[in-house]
Amino acid sequence: MQLSLNGRSALITGGSKGLGLAMGKAFAQAGGNVALVARGAEALARGEAEIREAAPTAKVVAIACDIRTVEGCEQAYNGALRALGQVDILVNNAGTSQRGPFLDVSDALWQDDLDLKLFAAVRLCRHVLPGMRDRKWGRIINVLNIGAKAPKATSTPTSVSRAAGMALTKALANEFAPHNVLVNAMLVGIIESDQWVRRHAQEKRNITWEDWKAEQGKPVPLGRIGKAEEFAAMALLLASDMGGYVTGTAINVDGGASPVV
Repeated sequence: MQLSLNGRSALITGGSKGLGLAMGKAFAQAGGNVALVARGAEALARGEAEIREAAPTAKVVAIACDIRTVEGCEQAYNGALRALGQVDILVNNAGTSQRGPFLDVSDALWQDDLDLKLFAAVRLCRHVLPGMRDRKWGRIINVLNIGAKAPKATSTPTSVSRAAGMALTKALANEFAPHNVLVNAMLVGIIESDQWVRRHAQEKRNITWEDWKAEQGKPVPLGRIGKAEEFAAMALLLASDMGGYVTGTAINVDGGASPVV
């Protein structure tokens, strides 16, 4: 089975590295055009160059902005529209893992987490959905994590904002299914990404990255952490015509780690 995006255009937030970059590369190699959105201009430039090298014929644009704000979401959407003509696929991937003991989480931290993970997705969906509805074709993928279904202790605020993202996914899927706009969520387990690279560095233990990955993967039923390319392959399926009968679902991409199906 060969997956193709047939010139479709995708806007990917958190697109400069990790999972976002892996999805951008997979989409471009499958014949899609890509707008990468993130805050860091230098990382975006590197990501854009990497995709151009992997898929020389694809249109690729990098948009540096802060989607935690109304203005940043407008900048992201308008930049993608100018460069690519339309947005057929939206991937809400931006996010960090803000967590801690509940009584230690301030209002400011709650607000920042919700602005990045929930309200940015809401605003970008509001931008892209009219065009998708009118064209009778669209894909929205909300990247969450398995804590949305099975939150652990000290997992706020991230588990709460992710659970809200899952509810948003189902509500939009039901509302826009008659217009052939499919909305799904992908729930991350432990997958090799920039967040895990930073976590390895922060631990400051005398252990190599490869040994650390092997250690982190032991509790996972598959016995290893996932690869960004594996995650991107599932996103490509959902974004393509081959995923045309899948909507309103939250798919665990976690090697079996989640206790909830």
